[in-house]
Amino acid sequence: EGVLEVFGEVVKWYRLAAEQGNAWAQNNLGLMYRNGEGVLQDFGEAVKWFRLAAEQGNAWAQYNLGLMYRKGEGVLENRLISHQWFNLASFNGQKDAGKVRDDIAGGLTSADVTKAQEMARICLDSGYLNCGFPD
Repeated sequence: EGVLEVFGEVVKWYRLAAEQGNAWAQNNLGLMYRNGEGVLQDFGEAVKWFRLAAEQGNAWAQYNLGLMYRKGEGVLENRLISHQWFNLASFNGQKDAGKVRDDIAGGLTSADVTKAQEMARICLDSGYLNCGFPD
């Protein structure tokens, strides 16, 4: 089998599990869409799957969602929301998220950092129901 057929099969199984609410499958399906592996590259679809997994507390999906907001891929670029997701990913054990969050903080005012930290607290306290999505 060629690489495209293998990726297509992977996407099929990730989608089945993702549609049943499996956060790891949702995150991995998001990666497939972000990278255009087995599917046409679609940042909006990637964000959809990352968000579903992130709202279940999946640290990798929170990290990936932070990247999407940082780069403005599939969403409007928003450094406050990006900081929020990297902060949550770090809290949930994603080891690289704290460094990226701190890099973003270096380009924000102290008031913006405080706001982003508050957004992360509200998001966490709400069980990921109120996570500052402007779009």
